[in-house]
Amino acid sequence: QVQLAESGGGLVQPGGSLRLSCAASGNIYSINAMAWHRQAPGKKRELVALITSDGTTKYGDSVKGRFAISMEDTKNTVYLQMNNLKPEDTATYFCYVEDGGTAWSYDYWGQGTQVTVSS
Repeated sequence: QVQLAESGGGLVQPGGSLRLSCAASGNIYSINAMAWHRQAPGKKRELVALITSDGTTKYGDSVKGRFAISMEDTKNTVYLQMNNLKPEDTATYFCYVEDGGTAWSYDYWGQGTQVTVSS
């Protein structure tokens, strides 16, 4: 089992910034990818940003140019720097980890951290 500890959510005004962190611990085999998803009330969960073990990144269209994902391999930690936040970024943000080898993997999810963008 892999445990994920998320932190960094909160209330911020439009145009502000927040940095989310997610640290993976436990019986880690080899992290293939880490990501952040979000879910707003009444909406489907969507990918915000993903980073693979080789550093490849992918972003959701709505956050491109505003958010940046990074990973610290030695600490099994992923960060999401969120700039120029908008009210529509308000959601619960979930950390995701894919752990495994080339032929198998397991998905793990954090419990979520709330981000609220409001004046």
